[in-house]
Amino acid sequence: MYLGLVDSLAAEGRSCFTYQEFLKLSGSSEVAVKSALHRLLKKGEIAMPYRGFYVILLPMHRSVGCVPPAQFIPDLMEHLGEVYYAGLLSAAEYHGAAHQRPQIFQVMVAKVRRPITCGNIRVQFVYRKNAAAIPTEFRNTTAGTIKVSTPEATALDVVGYVSHCAGLDNVATILIELAECIDPKRLVEVAELSPVSYAQRLGYLLELLGEKDKVVQLAEYVRKKCPVPTALLPRLSIKGAAKDRQWQVYINTTIEPDI
Repeated sequence: MYLGLVDSLAAEGRSCFTYQEFLKLSGSSEVAVKSALHRLLKKGEIAMPYRGFYVILLPMHRSVGCVPPAQFIPDLMEHLGEVYYAGLLSAAEYHGAAHQRPQIFQVMVAKVRRPITCGNIRVQFVYRKNAAAIPTEFRNTTAGTIKVSTPEATALDVVGYVSHCAGLDNVATILIELAECIDPKRLVEVAELSPVSYAQRLGYLLELLGEKDKVVQLAEYVRKKCPVPTALLPRLSIKGAAKDRQWQVYINTTIEPDI
């Protein structure tokens, strides 16, 4: 009976369901449903990436122990009633700018959340206070759609959250591939949603990478902000570092893109 219910959900194109939803559909007692779900978990028919939230494991997914994050993150965040968007390295991959496939799926959220491990799948939640304001676009998945930061927002995020992006060299590699998708005007509009230091570092890096045409408007934006100088690589000493006068950036590290 319970496996049949899971199969019927899968036949409808569903890849996940909540405990409360399953309880209502089954018409059984809570004790019986909890016992049934426990058996289905042990048999590998379903997985539970979050308490009370289950994903349906088709044969193709059972060796991994979970469905791809893009298939369940939108439903999970709707279940939690929280804003989100796929960001950083995961967003870069959607824009064709991931030099290597990210090992962790990264989701930007407006509340601090612990990471998720489901089988071999790992999801990292990265806090961004104004996540709801960041421009996004929808990308198709086999289970529907997922919100992904725009190329401009992604560029600013990877510079602002460099510690989550495998270092500045990897960020530079991403920017080389992401640059062709960046609209200079939209870049300035999105820059207003981040600390000006993000725009300073991004402008310097894009210019260094030969994308001067992309940052003419951004340079004017930074100039009007009259920013204090910032380190190219945060948390690293700026002692003895040269300073780029236009971007007001201390060049406290060397950049070696992997491309």
